[in-house]
This record gives sequence, C-alpha cells and structure tokens, in this order.
Amino acid sequence: MKQDYYEILGVAKNATGPEIKKAYRKMAIKFHPDKNPGDKEAEEKFKKAAEAYEVLSDPDKKSRYDQFGHAAFEGGQGGFGGGGMNMDDIFSQFGDIFGGAFGGGFGGFGGSRGRARVKGGNLRIRVKLTLEDIANGVEKKVKVRRKVKAAGVTYKSCTNCNGTGQVMRVTNTILGRMQSASTCPTCQGAGETIDKRPKGADSNGLEVNEETVSIKIPAGVTEGVQLKVNGKGNAAPGNNSIDGDLLVVVEEQQHETLKREGTNLHFDLYVNFSEAVLGASKNIDTVSGKVKIKVEPGTQSGKILRLRGKGLPSIDHYGNGDLLVHVNVWTPQNLSKEQK
Repeated sequence: MKQDYYEILGVAKNATGPEIKKAYRKMAIKFHPDKNPGDKEAEEKFKKAAEAYEVLSDPDKKSRYDQFGHAAFEGGQGGFGGGGMNMDDIFSQFGDIFGGAFGGGFGGFGGSRGRARVKGGNLRIRVKLTLEDIANGVEKKVKVRRKVKAAGVTYKSCTNCNGTGQVMRVTNTILGRMQSASTCPTCQGAGETIDKRPKGADSNGLEVNEETVSIKIPAGVTEGVQLKVNGKGNAAPGNNSIDGDLLVVVEEQQHETLKREGTNLHFDLYVNFSEAVLGASKNIDTVSGKVKIKVEPGTQSGKILRLRGKGLPSIDHYGNGDLLVHVNVWTPQNLSKEQK
C-alpha cells in the first residue's frame, strides 16, 4: 500500500496551500541529496515528498486524491511513479521551493543545477465505459497518434549556450555590473539543437506515429475521473528530454435498465395487478447478470427492495453499494368490455 500523501508531509487533510508548501519545503531541505550525499533512504524520502507535493499543491489533483485516494491515479501510476522523473525533474518543477537554502543542485552542496529536462506535450483522450466495465475494472487498448523521435535523428549541444540551456547577460547599472541568466532563445532551454534530421521528420526531428496503448482502469471509477499513463504523450526533441503523458478521461455510458447513484444502482420493476396481489418471481438485471427475486403477495406500488452488495464497488475499496429495486404496479389503460 502506498503511504498517504498527507502523512508523508506531516500535515492534516484540511491543511491550506501555504501550510502544505511549508511542510514540503521543510522535508525537501531535510532530505535534500546535497545534505545527505550517498544516502539512498534520504533520497527516496525526498522523492516521496516531491510526489506528495505534486498532487496536494494542485487543487484539481488534490480534490481527486481526497475523493478517491491513490486509486485516482491508477492506470498511469500518478505522481512521479514510472514516469522517468529524476532529481533534475524535481528541481525543475519545484526549484522555487528551496529558495536560498541550496543552489538547487544535485551533486555538491550549494552547487548549481544542470539544465532542466524538456518534457513533451501531454495528450488527452476519452474512454467510454459500461457499468459492467466499471463494476469489474477493465484493461482498454486504444490507438494513439503521438509524436516520437524519428529513426536516425541526432542532436548536438547548443552553440549559443554551450549546452547549459541558459545565456548569461552582463549589464551596467548604478550599482555596478550585474549578471543575469535567462532561457536560451535558440534551444528553448533544452541545451541541444537538431544535428541530423531524417526525411519526413519535422523541424524538431519528430514524426507522428500510431501506437496501441494499454490502459488499466480500476473498478469503481466515476464519470470525469482522469487517469494518467506516464510517458505515452508526445516526445520532446533532444537526448535529455522525456515524453509527455497520456491523460485518460472516463466517460460513463448509460445502461439500458440500471441507473447509477454513487455506488448504488436503481432498477424499476413493473408488475401487473395480479402479481402484486398474489406474489411472483421476477428476473432483474444486475452488473453481473440477471438474478431472480421474489415479490411477496400484497406488495404495494412504490415498495423498494434492497439487494445488498449488488451495486458498484467503491474506488477506495470500501465494499460494494446496493441494488435498489423499485416495484411499480402497472395499471392497464385500455380494457376490453369483458375485462371491465
């Protein structure tokens, strides 16, 4: 079981944004690799804190995590899991957290951080699921058109910034000569430019390729939940780059006879007058197939029969909801003379 993000940062679930940021900064400084050289345990805690902050500092991700827990990011292993994130990625994304405590570096206390890794753009798709898919969890295979590095493309160090991704400027002010750094306009901070571009590739050495991606969707997801498949978005140019992510939005298909309400399901059962008076056995739909239920003699229209555990599973693994059967006595509208 993954450790709770709030527990990792040592904050309450109702902690404010500034409190979460303060807690992360405290942990990041405590377990910073420059302060704990060669300590793998400290490095792992540093990464866990960054993963927790990446989710809890984003209002949308925090809301989904509060509602569904770690399951909200399953299918793509949310956060940094499996996405190729390393120390440079963490420093690139959350470098402002450290302030002046470190030079932002990794490898030498107070050293300077290397160039940031360029990440490709994310892709977003919608996946339609039936109630049966949601009840059992499902693995979907989808075709995705994504940009990848063309075969044979090569990159070289940017001559404008000498591979650092930044250019230094010196200006004269009334306080003396001031030095400032800015992103290299030639390589956009990547530190690399294209060297050999194969035929058919774009100006960045990328080409569009269709790929079949397998997506594991956990049971109990709801309409609008967004899953992330790490590294299946567009590629970025350069040898130092990492691929973007594939964002999968769940779209729930309406069932013919069952209506969803959270983890509970509702079914409208119609019986005729004689069945309501004398009782009857009826087959009804569930997400696992048809089941037979007994309508007791003298059942009144509007009665609700509860089938416990026949609803949908909770995404937080709290068990299944119920199936509520609404009994409706059907009143005939057109009668023959003999029937009257």
